Amino acid sequence: MLGNFQPHAVEYLRFLPEIILTLFGIVIMMAEATAKDEKRTWLGVVSLVAMALAFLANLWAYAEPGYAFQNMIIADGYGTFFRGLVLIVGFLCVLASLSYMDREGVKSGEYYSLILFSLVGQCILATCADLIMVFIGLEISSIATYILAGFLRDDQRNNEAALKYFLLGSFATAFLLYGIAWIYGLVGSTNLDEIRRVLESGQQPGVLIGLAMALLFVGFGFKVSIAPFQMWAPDVYQGASAPVSAFMSAGPKAAAFAIFFRVFMTCFRGMDQRWIPLVWGCALLTMLIGNLAALLQTNVKRLLGYSSIAHAGYVLVALTAGSQVGITAAMFYLASYALMNIGAFAVISHVAAKNERHVRIEDLAGLGRREPVTAALLSIFVFSLIGVPLTGGFFGKFYVFQAALNSHLVWLTVLGLINSAIAAYYYLKIIVAIYMREPDGFMAELPPPAPSLSIAIWASALGVLFLGIFPSAVLSFASASAASLR
Repeated sequence: MLGNFQPHAVEYLRFLPEIILTLFGIVIMMAEATAKDEKRTWLGVVSLVAMALAFLANLWAYAEPGYAFQNMIIADGYGTFFRGLVLIVGFLCVLASLSYMDREGVKSGEYYSLILFSLVGQCILATCADLIMVFIGLEISSIATYILAGFLRDDQRNNEAALKYFLLGSFATAFLLYGIAWIYGLVGSTNLDEIRRVLESGQQPGVLIGLAMALLFVGFGFKVSIAPFQMWAPDVYQGASAPVSAFMSAGPKAAAFAIFFRVFMTCFRGMDQRWIPLVWGCALLTMLIGNLAALLQTNVKRLLGYSSIAHAGYVLVALTAGSQVGITAAMFYLASYALMNIGAFAVISHVAAKNERHVRIEDLAGLGRREPVTAALLSIFVFSLIGVPLTGGFFGKFYVFQAALNSHLVWLTVLGLINSAIAAYYYLKIIVAIYMREPDGFMAELPPPAPSLSIAIWASALGVLFLGIFPSAVLSFASASAASLR
């Protein structure tokens, strides 16, 4: 009997990216404890190698699709897409972090290890097919991210961000775990396909299933920072170091949306008439709160924090559509958003200088004269956040709202477009500061970006333009991947 539970070699292959990341994370932690040199930049390079190998393993696993470990993990196109996306996010954020850690004088070995461990959790979320694995993946990702938010222990802003993130995150996790327990008590299984099969039979009390679904929605809602569970995001993004804020705004959010979609489009697809109105209202509220609050911000990191909330609302519009087209649009949008947000935060981390003293919008004044190339790249990210044509952000919003119209969500589409117009105002304040304001004194002393940081910024910008000029290259794969959720 026990022999039936022995995993086959192909099952290890389907889990190979997580194995690689875990092994390299452990190696980096051990190397950190024994390293004699003050700088730990080489450990960052080791983490880049780990993510590159994990990305290749992800492609290899895609060639052998199927379940692994008693149907706890599934290697399919959908999981491959999001696993690849979070690995790209981690790679770019580590590139942006190499010079940042040297500038701040931090022994950063465990920093890179924590990023790898967080990516392990995110990759599990992208490929899990069981609610137990959902909880494990979220906790692995979240615990590492809590520590990253407070990594600069001597910085009070980091300490405050980590504490808020941990307390509110633990509270939301309790809701999620309670929802999982409730589902298991009602259905007798935590496997997503089995839950769907039982619920479609209609034998379970609708009220109790609705309550369990609401508990799961609260847990996922916090992780993706949708209203009314968004209160942590601006404070944490502002308080954490800029590379960590970039990482949190892209990687964990994409992974959380991945499992959010998988659970609701697999388990609760037959009950969509119940949860779509809830998602409709949360999408609108999220866009309004994010954009209206961002209008009042003078701190760029906090502005991007509220912007992140608004963009979560746009992604939620795609889920409201409740269709394969909607999920495809959300996948494309998340890829575009990840690149443009990482690029924006990378430029901000450069301009902010040591101890992040210069993070106001006014501190960007004169960047267009001092560093015209960096200013132009930041402008690309800002225009993509607005949704200007020939950027990934434009097609991201176009496909999301097209999916909403196809599902006859006319009013939500109209209100979403109005919110996009509101967002243009506060994004354009950044452009005005870059090109139309006189520089402050510190701008003249700003050194050029480090090579690793420049690579991260350029790679993000080229990715944004590629998605804006050749969207079908990613959209076709996303569409085929989204079909696996049906």
